Amino acid sequence: MIQLRNLEKRYQTLAGFTFVLRQINLDVNEGDFLTFMGPSGAGKSTLLSILGMFDGAFEGEYHFNGHTIHRLPPKERGALNKRHIGFVFQQFHLLEDLTVAENLDLPLSYRDLKKSERQALVADMLDRFGMVAKKDLFPSQLSGGQQQLVAIARAIIAKPSLLLADEPTGNLHTDQGREIMDLFKKLNEEGTTIIQVTHNPEWAGYGPRIVRLKDGWMES
Repeated sequence: MIQLRNLEKRYQTLAGFTFVLRQINLDVNEGDFLTFMGPSGAGKSTLLSILGMFDGAFEGEYHFNGHTIHRLPPKERGALNKRHIGFVFQQFHLLEDLTVAENLDLPLSYRDLKKSERQALVADMLDRFGMVAKKDLFPSQLSGGQQQLVAIARAIIAKPSLLLADEPTGNLHTDQGREIMDLFKKLNEEGTTIIQVTHNPEWAGYGPRIVRLKDGWMES
């Protein structure tokens, strides 16, 4: 599904170039459950953003399902993202002027689905996450944990082939976190490829593969 070859990310500073990622070579097969771990500043979130096709300013090669992402213009990268990828952001990135239900409907609007089908999927997701009573509220009216649940629901509602999650349980208490990780495990068993960033060894243990990053380099 994914092949990264000598991928690097750097920024220009007054002192010269500062590298965030160095010579990343990585293969991810369809159906993998992979965890990025490492200290703050190791490059984990930056790598996840590149994999999610939000950041195209990198060097090296990124291949996704036969597409040469490193050569695609932003519009085509964005279209691939919408068709194939669900992303759980660390800072939620919910649209503040949309209700909970409307935020959940947004990824479905990029699919070829009837309105009735979309409404049914939104209703099912609201029920699964215990958010039915909050469907007409705006993100600013929710707690951090509730916003996190909406963000996770939005990421998986369109059944993406690749789910990327940046500290997906960071604002949840332990029981909620375990429920989310159990859900991720089930999605993975059903065929969804999952790549997560976490500092939690228990959550990392839900997948068989851990990639450790330090100072932008892969350690394993």
